[in-house]
Amino acid sequence: MAKRVAVIDIGSNSLRMVIYEKTSRFAFHILHEAKSRVRISQNAYQNSGNLQEAPMQRAYDTLENFLSIITSFKAIKTLCVATSALRDAPNQKEFLNRVKNGLGLNIKVIDGQREAYLGAIACANLLPEQNSAISIDIGGGSTEFALINKKDILKSFSINLGTVRLKELFFDLNDIDGAKEYIDKELAVLDGIDVSTMIGIGGTFRAISSALLAKSDYPIDKLHAYRPSYDEFENFLEKILSSDDDNLKKIGIKNSRFDVIKSGALILLRVFKKFKIKELLTSGVGVREGVFLADLLRTSKDRFPLNYNTSMRYILDAHVENLSYANQISRVAKELFNLSAKKLNIEKKYRYELSIASKLCMSGSSIHFYSSNKHSYELIQDALEFGFTHEQITLIATLARFSKRKLPSSSHVEKFSALLPDAEQLNALSYILSLSVALLSHMPRNIDFKLMLKDDVIEVESKNSLYLAKESVEKLEPLKNNPLEVKFL
Repeated sequence: MAKRVAVIDIGSNSLRMVIYEKTSRFAFHILHEAKSRVRISQNAYQNSGNLQEAPMQRAYDTLENFLSIITSFKAIKTLCVATSALRDAPNQKEFLNRVKNGLGLNIKVIDGQREAYLGAIACANLLPEQNSAISIDIGGGSTEFALINKKDILKSFSINLGTVRLKELFFDLNDIDGAKEYIDKELAVLDGIDVSTMIGIGGTFRAISSALLAKSDYPIDKLHAYRPSYDEFENFLEKILSSDDDNLKKIGIKNSRFDVIKSGALILLRVFKKFKIKELLTSGVGVREGVFLADLLRTSKDRFPLNYNTSMRYILDAHVENLSYANQISRVAKELFNLSAKKLNIEKKYRYELSIASKLCMSGSSIHFYSSNKHSYELIQDALEFGFTHEQITLIATLARFSKRKLPSSSHVEKFSALLPDAEQLNALSYILSLSVALLSHMPRNIDFKLMLKDDVIEVESKNSLYLAKESVEKLEPLKNNPLEVKFL
C-alpha cells in the first residue's frame, strides 16, 4: 500500500478530504484534513433527486482544490467515494463525467449497505471494544446503521432518511408530524433489534456531543470515544427542537448547522424511542476512515492483528528512538507489577495501561529532552486516540508524566479524578513505572538483573554494580501508605 493515501468523501452536506501517512505496516496518522460545506444535494429532493447546477459546480471547484492539496503532499493514491446524494441522483453520470474529464478523478458511488459497513469498520477498529452496539450515521440524504459486537460487524442497514431530505420534504413546510411518521416508517427495517449501546457517527451526533462536552466540567477536550450522558443527550435533543436560531447559538450549535440540526435531532429522538438505549459513545471516525482501513486491512479481513493498536504503534514509530529500551522498561514494569500488585492493592486490570505507559514514557524526548515527561504526557493525550477509553488515555498519560521521581501531584489528581483510579492505586502504579525507569538508568544492552519479592522487599540481584540504578532508586519519592522497600544484593 502507498505510504501516503488521500481519501475524499462526497456526502450530501459536505465534501471532506483526509491525507493519511503510514509509519509502518498498520500504523498511520493524519497529515492533513480539509472540509467544505458544499451541500451538493441542495434542492435535489424537491426536484426528483436531480443534482442542481450550482451545487454541482461548488462540488467541482472544491474537488479541484482538494486535488491540489493532495498533490502538494505527494500522496500517490487517492480514494474517492460518493454516498446518498449521488446514488439517488438520476443525473449522477453528468457530474461523474464532468469530474473525470475535467479533473481526472474517478468517483466510486457506493450503495447504502457499503456506506454503513465502512463506517462500522472504522468504529470496530478505532473505538474501544463494545459488546452488542449499533452505530448510527445520519447524513444529508440517508442514515446508516450497523450492528457491531466487539470487532465483528454483524449486519448493516441504510435507509432513505437524512437531514437535508427531511428538511426539504417536511421541515421547510412545517410538517413535523409528517416527518415523524416518515421517520418511523423508515425505521421499521430495524424491528426486532435489541441493543443498549449506540455509537454516533457523523456531523449531527458529533455536533450535539461537542456542545454537551463544551458546557460540562469534563476534564479533557476529546470528542472521539466521549460518552455523553443519555439523559442529558435526550434532553438536549428536545431543547434543539424547541429553539430558534438565537437559542441554538446559545446552547452551542454552530451557525452552519442551524438549518439541518433540528431534522437530525428528530431522527435521533425517534431512534432512541425505538431502542432501549442506555449508553452513548461518540465516534470521531466514520466513512473516510473506513475507506482507508478497508484498503489498509484488505488482506486481514478488515481488522487489525490481535492485540495490535495503531495509535500506540504510530507513537513508537515516530517518537521512540530506542525501542529496545522502551521494551525493557515495559518488561521490568510488568514483572514488578506481578510481584507487588497484591501488596500494593492494585487491580490486575491496570497492568495493561502500565505496560503501554512503560513503552511510551520516553516518547517526549523526541520533542525536547529536558521537558520530555511533559511532552510525553501531551503526546499521549493527543495521539493515543484509537482503541482506548478516555480513562485509559488519561491514566497512561499520567503515568508517563510522572515516571521519573515524583508521584502524581495532588492538583493533577484532583483535576482528572473522574477519569483516574483512586489515589492509592495511581500512586502505586506511578511508583512501579518510576522504579522500572530507575532500575534501567544504565540502559543495558540486555536486562542484567533479576527481581524477587521476599518478605515485602523487592530484591534486585545482579553481577554488575548497578551504581546509577541504586542512585536513581534512592531519589524516588516513596509511597506513604504502603511503602515498597528495594534492596540491591
